Amino acid sequence: MDGELAALAASGATTLVSLMVTDSWTHARELVGRFLMRTGSDTAAITDLDNARTQLLATSAPEDEQAASGVVAQWHARLQQLIEAGSITSDDLRVLLISLQRLTTTPAAGRKTVHNEINGGVQHGPVIQSGRITGLTFHVHQSSSATDPD
Repeated sequence: MDGELAALAASGATTLVSLMVTDSWTHARELVGRFLMRTGSDTAAITDLDNARTQLLATSAPEDEQAASGVVAQWHARLQQLIEAGSITSDDLRVLLISLQRLTTTPAAGRKTVHNEINGGVQHGPVIQSGRITGLTFHVHQSSSATDPD
């Protein structure tokens, strides 16, 4: 494996692991999941992603760096195996890395504070505030006592 591919695999693994403990994880997981499916990887790879994230979230502060290093090494090795097997090219890996790197910068810039106020009297039940709701269906369950004329 040439140096560029090894560097891309290392950077991809590091970026992936850093996303595992952020709010962007769901998007990163979907992105990597689609990528792995295109390479012919089995579904166990997605389970491995979830297990790695669980491991990272369960570690205490002193163990964080060691746990993260282990997960980075695991995913670095997995990406290298895909490269060596010819399942991915440097371009494939570069596109994945760029997409993952975008996720590391997007959430902080995309967050906005929302402030809602309710005016016009006292509300004696739940209030739902929304821009647009479509396709809404209500299911009303009547109890047997409500239908008995007793």
